Amino acid sequence: MAEHPAYPVGLRLSGRRVVVLGGGQVAQRRLPALIAAGADIVLVSPHATPSVEAMADAGEITWVRRAYQDGDLAEAWYALIATSDPGANAAASAEGERHRVWCVRSDDADQATAWTPATGHSEGVTVAVLTTHARGRDPRHTAAIRDAVVEGLRDGTLVAPHHRTRTPGVALVGGGPGDPDLITVRGRRLLAEADVVIADRLGPRDLLAELPPHVEVIDAAKIPYGRYMAQEAINNALLEHAKQGKAVVRLKGGDPFVFGRGMEEVQALAEAGIPCTVVPGISSSISVPGVAGIPVTHRGVAHEFTVVSGHVAPDDERSLVDWPSLAKLTGTLVILMGVDKIGKIAETLVAHGKSPGTPVALVQEGTTAAQRRVDATLATVADTVRTEDVKPPAVIVVGEVVRVGPQTPA
Repeated sequence: MAEHPAYPVGLRLSGRRVVVLGGGQVAQRRLPALIAAGADIVLVSPHATPSVEAMADAGEITWVRRAYQDGDLAEAWYALIATSDPGANAAASAEGERHRVWCVRSDDADQATAWTPATGHSEGVTVAVLTTHARGRDPRHTAAIRDAVVEGLRDGTLVAPHHRTRTPGVALVGGGPGDPDLITVRGRRLLAEADVVIADRLGPRDLLAELPPHVEVIDAAKIPYGRYMAQEAINNALLEHAKQGKAVVRLKGGDPFVFGRGMEEVQALAEAGIPCTVVPGISSSISVPGVAGIPVTHRGVAHEFTVVSGHVAPDDERSLVDWPSLAKLTGTLVILMGVDKIGKIAETLVAHGKSPGTPVALVQEGTTAAQRRVDATLATVADTVRTEDVKPPAVIVVGEVVRVGPQTPA
């Protein structure tokens, strides 16, 4: 008899009985998707992996702790047969055939009545890849195709012609610390869908070169603002383009809500009734020290870390930072936007009890090709910044964690 290709279909299993035979690695991989589908899952197995046992303990599945018995597939809509006993697998498969239950066989795909495709998900779309025939099935090949399609959907490189998805309104996207690979998948996808991108100077600039020619890219630092403050001018630009029905991305460095004034933009949009999607970004306060070999916490060294803005000097009346209290903390202090104020900051910390020998690291242009790290102490950091010509943007780390990593100079 000629071999025919499999017929692809999506099963709606919510509230329907699904039987899983075997509690090993196959079940551990397949159960989460069945749980997410809302299936009424019965696991039949004398043993289970710790992860599968945890699903049973959480009430996500019903675990019958014994080997397969004839009749276990009665009333089932779908079955996954994955025991280590070939005889039990064959008997269960035969029962499934009698009861017209679609069965997946982990040990013998040729004898199965259903196959599990390589699946992935992206923004409401499920991608499922099957080989055409049982003969020559290669799970690695189907998985590779699945991964390529899902990645293309996520990063926007794979878009149906004439059906480009758009998200009206504004997306406030955290671009991460600088390396374009460190933006989130969702942020990259929204960039690919944008009509207008309003970008900060500290955003991942390399991503802008990937945008199609029709996308209007606006440098936030160059928006004319006349009698307006710069932030008000940016808010107005967001409103203007969004009101024209365009998909607007506000691309910011790091995370929008970590010294990024993101909430001011969200509030302005909300007052105008314009929808805004907030996409968190990897904050430079943690990521930049990390790539420079500095953990912000480390067992036995630092149990906490504090992130502060150093754009205002400690003796400036506008400062909201309690520097005397920070000097008393034993953990890590991460200072953003503080290069030109670090001398006064170090002086204040020492004056309130911090040891002058406390190690300090300055990581300039972190995660980019221009990254460099300069080490000092609170006593020497002001002179070091001058002699080493450290320029913003740089993340400053104060604390014993500076000496933990293998990259610390001797």
